[in-house]
Amino acid sequence: MKWNQEAPGLSRERNEAAMGDLPKLEINVNERFEHLPRAPIVEAVIDIRGRATQPWEEKAIRSQVECKLEGYKYLDSQKTIEQSLKFGKGTPPRVTFRDLGLKGVRFQSPDKKQIAQFNRDGFVFSRLEPYQDWEHVFSEGLRVWRICKEIAQPAEIERIGLRFINRIEIAAGNPRLEDYLNPAPQVPRDLDLPFSSFVHQDVLAVPGQPYQIKLIRTIQPPTRPQAGIGLILDIDVMTSPRAQLNDAQLQDHLISMRWLKNKMFFGSITQKALENFR
Repeated sequence: MKWNQEAPGLSRERNEAAMGDLPKLEINVNERFEHLPRAPIVEAVIDIRGRATQPWEEKAIRSQVECKLEGYKYLDSQKTIEQSLKFGKGTPPRVTFRDLGLKGVRFQSPDKKQIAQFNRDGFVFSRLEPYQDWEHVFSEGLRVWRICKEIAQPAEIERIGLRFINRIEIAAGNPRLEDYLNPAPQVPRDLDLPFSSFVHQDVLAVPGQPYQIKLIRTIQPPTRPQAGIGLILDIDVMTSPRAQLNDAQLQDHLISMRWLKNKMFFGSITQKALENFR
């Protein structure tokens, strides 16, 4: 599953102004959350942005990654293409393309459940379903990131993102969204109409903390015959440190962001929905 919507984001100044004098949110990384054997996670993503300072040529980058990254095989390379539309007097518009060179290379585990992207402007590690546990995603994502950092040598980390995409399958027809979501979307007053689709996006600031959360709730049509509707709960926690972080600092950020992700997840679904994941 690929979701390429970029978080709109707020500048740090606007973010602080929006929070005003709100009390600082205390992050308790020692809080225990229920382990769900049938968690609806279809993709977990660690996204670390930082521009490479080393030459970024396909043959050399691929060779370096292959030498260092055990347990993965080369998947493909991606180019960056610039498209522009030019208008001339009395002539039809003309579309031109310019090759900006290599964006990055992707590697995949033999079971096709883990994908590592080594990009000129950062790194992405994805774990696809079935989701194992946080410890695996955390340790493997950091292991692969260290390889990217060694090769790319970014001057600073511009952004850290932790994203979990959940897909809750529900019966087709007239689903009762209030059985799954808390709060559930509501129709206008005095109109008792069923939902055929909806998209709801929230961007939340975290008072006193350098984080922001984007929450998208939507419905995905059935992906195969006899399948139900997919209720998507997409949680993206991000921060923009714009600094050179050591491993301990990066780990601290990810652990705090995971706490925020869990609070968002457990605070967004009903107890009835939880029963399906136990």
